[in-house]
Amino acid sequence: MSAHDQQQRNGHLVIIGGGEDRKHDKEILSRFVELCGGADARIVVITAASQIATEMWQIYDRAFRELGVSRHSHLELSSRQDANSEEFVRQVAESDGIFMTGGDQKRLLALIGGTALDAEMHVALKLRGATIGGTSAGASAMSGHMLAQGRAEPRPEKGSVSLGAGLGFLHRVVIDQHFSERQRLARLLSVVSQNPYLQGIGIDEDTALIVERGVGIEVVGEGAVTIVDGRTMITNVADIAGGDTPELIDVRLHLLPAGSKYQLPGADPAQGKRLPAPLLDFLENVTKRNPIS
Repeated sequence: MSAHDQQQRNGHLVIIGGGEDRKHDKEILSRFVELCGGADARIVVITAASQIATEMWQIYDRAFRELGVSRHSHLELSSRQDANSEEFVRQVAESDGIFMTGGDQKRLLALIGGTALDAEMHVALKLRGATIGGTSAGASAMSGHMLAQGRAEPRPEKGSVSLGAGLGFLHRVVIDQHFSERQRLARLLSVVSQNPYLQGIGIDEDTALIVERGVGIEVVGEGAVTIVDGRTMITNVADIAGGDTPELIDVRLHLLPAGSKYQLPGADPAQGKRLPAPLLDFLENVTKRNPIS
């Protein structure tokens, strides 16, 4: 890809709720490849979230080959020393796309959080306009506040979830995945009730929220993206005991099914619907061009 082409790229995040189709039409993975620059793109696959890294690599190796991608490689990280190695950092620096597989987001952050590889991923997205994709655990890890642990209870419970530090490609949000399939709305409400600063994003399986930095968002796949906004809510969560269900009044919920596409004001109106006012803060936040951190 030419230097001119790189200058025109805004950088994309492809945030996948897990369970994306890897065998048939591969709609989401195909879109990821397209955003990376097509079949000639250089793509690295990070399997650090998984304890069966070789098997996970084989799945995506086959899927990307079937999509015509030949320049894709496996970053098999087994330690933080690997994530600081010049060779692995070089591969990320030369890539058009970085894809993080599923597994355990805590394991992923333990291996790459704060390393030279982590820093180079931020450079790739924010300065070179590369595309970063993540599925399941790889999706949850993209935000600055990461859902590290929590039960999927039938109703929200104080103290039932815990957050950790994520990779920080997005801020002021927390991401949950396998959302509808594993009935995780109560879990996301638990997060937002105790952290109203954050907006919750729940992504269904075989569904992706695509974020183009400074431009807009799009939902692709088979399901929907749920957004929970508790910034104006009234709640007694500070006064109840752990394990109790809080009152949650005036919590906003937005549902964006596949095919939804919105852009910031001033963007080409032919490229997305007119933005509803309640989504403006969310869109400005998730698409903003955060500095390198």
